[in-house]
Amino acid sequence: MIRARATTCAAADSADSLAIDRLARRPAPETFMTRPSASPSPTPTSVLVAPDEAGERLDRVLARHLADLSRSRLKILIEAGTVEVDGHTIRDPSHRVNSGAAIKVDVPPPRPARPEAEPIPLKVVYEDDDMIVIDKPAGLVVHPAAGNWTGTLVNALIAHCGDSLSGIGGERRPGIVHRLDKDTTGLMVVAKNDRAHAALAAEFADHGRGGGAFERGYLAFGWGTPDRPQGRIDRPIDRDPRVRDRMAVREGGREAVTFWQVLERYRADKTARSNARQKRSGGTEAVASLLACRLETGRTHQIRVHLAAIGHPLLGDPVYGSGFRTKAALLSQSAQAALAELGRQALHAHILRLNHPLTGEILEFRSELPPDLARLRNALAGSRAGTGVE
Repeated sequence: MIRARATTCAAADSADSLAIDRLARRPAPETFMTRPSASPSPTPTSVLVAPDEAGERLDRVLARHLADLSRSRLKILIEAGTVEVDGHTIRDPSHRVNSGAAIKVDVPPPRPARPEAEPIPLKVVYEDDDMIVIDKPAGLVVHPAAGNWTGTLVNALIAHCGDSLSGIGGERRPGIVHRLDKDTTGLMVVAKNDRAHAALAAEFADHGRGGGAFERGYLAFGWGTPDRPQGRIDRPIDRDPRVRDRMAVREGGREAVTFWQVLERYRADKTARSNARQKRSGGTEAVASLLACRLETGRTHQIRVHLAAIGHPLLGDPVYGSGFRTKAALLSQSAQAALAELGRQALHAHILRLNHPLTGEILEFRSELPPDLARLRNALAGSRAGTGVE
């Protein structure tokens, strides 16, 4: 078995806290280049609803006035949040408009038919003729889509790999076997030919349930702490019917299974414990935890949705943890500052183990916490309350 590690920043006290083996390092070549200049700004277009259009669907009104854009294209623009009615963003194409309503549409500039190579820095953990493993930074979108037609991982991979990427994923997703959210950091594997793509896709579809070596492990900082050391979340996930860019636990959704284990618990700051609630609890309740999460399925936002569903959303998660923002007052000043500086969900793809798509050899990669999450952990560690693992 080949093991490799991508080390961005080693967290303090790692020997007694993350239960992470110190693995042999494989040299990780890095490409440092300048980011491309920003893409052209969208072109705003205004429409005033006529009296005889009152009560009509938003997409139909726009289709009548913006003949150069297809109905399907307008639907995508509306759902992407680029359309305002009287100053309010509307994401529902079936929204009924009123007479005299002012509609503004930010029409993105024409995009290239296929992604172009862009000199974006990549941290390469492993690479051969069939696959490449990278350590994705925060803020990097995986593939081009509405709102992010340039500056993506795919653009960087095309520059790095040339025409060798697998074409199975299509022009906009060459070589992409799986994804990480824009603000989730950590390990990703990309296929460099079609045969490798097919084999890797089969591994990800099975997620080790067939007895293989496959594993995807994450480090997650969640609010509060579960009432037991480890557990399993088996709740189906589907798109939120009310907010299109959110996912939710829903009956009839796709199967989704996440395993978790408490690695560390963090108590509230001593000063914050003086409030009435902490006095009643004796000041022992953990305000946050570090969890190791392992995926048995790979749904969009799976860990974020599952941890929120059991009452422990990720620190810094603006979508699924917004209701927990006031809990930041229970953290120490240094932890509050580290969380504010983080500006994203506290989630890192830490372990990736798989069989090589052609040789079958077991490959294992690990990535330490990046600097922003390491700072957060170090700030929280001063109030550590134990691991919860007997």
